[in-house]
Amino acid sequence: MRMTQGCFSYLPDLTDEQISAQVQYALGKGWAVNLEFTDDPHPRNTYWEMWALPMFDLQDAAGVLMELTECRKVYGDRYIRLSAFDSSHGWESVRLSFIVHRPKDEPGFRLDRQEVDGRNIRYTTKAYAADKPEGRRYGGE
Repeated sequence: MRMTQGCFSYLPDLTDEQISAQVQYALGKGWAVNLEFTDDPHPRNTYWEMWALPMFDLQDAAGVLMELTECRKVYGDRYIRLSAFDSSHGWESVRLSFIVHRPKDEPGFRLDRQEVDGRNIRYTTKAYAADKPEGRRYGGE
């Protein structure tokens, strides 16, 4: 099951050239770019781990791609996303966010159904990967 989250999530994975074009667009707008990674891609997990510090002073997408290459070397068995933050007055928020790397195996999510008071039903999603301990959810074990 392919996880869909963020911009471009229903498209085929972007090539590095396409990622570079999106980064250059963000930098041209004056947005700070950062990379994050996780082994728990649940849609409500907004706290991904940061790769280094946000890149506030870059003018060229090549610097971001260099950091992405390094992040892939270390965390290639996890999800990696790129975010672009707009610090201008009135926005002060992430304006662009998309996945730039996925693990080879994406186990997907389970939908748990729970009957509660009356005829109400609650649904919860849980990542199959979360059944394993943190750091061992993807890759080999």
